[in-house]
Amino acid sequence: MVSDLSLSKNVCVIGAGPSGLVAARELRKEGHKVVVLEQKHDVGGQWLYEPNVEKEDLLGRNKFLEGRVCGHVDYGDQFKQDLKWAVKSRAEENDGNYKEVEEVFDAVVVATGHYSHPLMPTIKGMDTWKRKQMHSHIYRVPEPFRNEIESLEQDGRVVFADGSQVTADTILYCTGYTYTFPFLDTKGMVSVEDGGRVGPLYEHTFPPSLAPSLSFVGIPRKIIGFPFFESQAKWIAQLLSGKRRLPSWDDMMLAIKEFHQSRDAAGVPKHKTHDIADFEYCDRYADHVGFPHLEEWRKQLCLSAIVNADANLETYRDSLDDHDLLQEAFQSTHFTPLLGVPDFTV
Repeated sequence: MVSDLSLSKNVCVIGAGPSGLVAARELRKEGHKVVVLEQKHDVGGQWLYEPNVEKEDLLGRNKFLEGRVCGHVDYGDQFKQDLKWAVKSRAEENDGNYKEVEEVFDAVVVATGHYSHPLMPTIKGMDTWKRKQMHSHIYRVPEPFRNEIESLEQDGRVVFADGSQVTADTILYCTGYTYTFPFLDTKGMVSVEDGGRVGPLYEHTFPPSLAPSLSFVGIPRKIIGFPFFESQAKWIAQLLSGKRRLPSWDDMMLAIKEFHQSRDAAGVPKHKTHDIADFEYCDRYADHVGFPHLEEWRKQLCLSAIVNADANLETYRDSLDDHDLLQEAFQSTHFTPLLGVPDFTV
């Protein structure tokens, strides 16, 4: 059942990965008009496998429109709900050319995830090193590197801190990812510290000065992602339709301050601010919108995968023995198998 159309908002969702798609669905269910912008050729985000990476930036850096792609039309009166957003996008036409389009939205949901922009180290000589450098973000298969090294020459030396050195043809950076929103202009009201602390964000979702007209889905890591993203999407959609209300600006900022202080006191680096790893937090978040808590089988499957991955990262996906938990999952009303229910009796 959708809400009263009089409360319908024009909403732009940036990103068509898992978090963006569920955001679009929940917004539509609440009666909002939704436009989803995606820079790739299809939906899916990181689940969209792209075998041909020859045309990509070898360091995995995505290209966005320059300038204020997503900026304010009007800040409104002390950040009330009459805030508007001007969003510029590029659409490919039949002749292969691109046409720039500008639209105005009541709200923007940023759902670009946390695996879209690689975190690059700063190493002396990176800019002048003559051979290939790439990030694991675009690594697919090992064949391109087979039989490439013919001899060891000084031109390709890599010197380590302990004085040891190797000769390499390629440097492959497996240094993780950072949050970045080059398309978003918030006049400094949302920033990224040390590549990993996005904020200020109330409950990892809402910037107090701009909520609910601006929100983020998919920022937290080390959680059972899809149910959590669905909780986020429901909360955003219901806030925009007037079914729910956020705390006051002061209360949200206080909650953010206390959370950051707790992370700092625990010695958590800023770039891991949004690493949650807490089932109870996911359940508390779900309470905001009356979403079901994580089922026990889902928690156990998650813990089992972590234990198996620690034991054998290369083959744990093929060696799991969780048939009982999977059978329980398939019987759950909150689980929909995409390819049918497998037969575990064989």
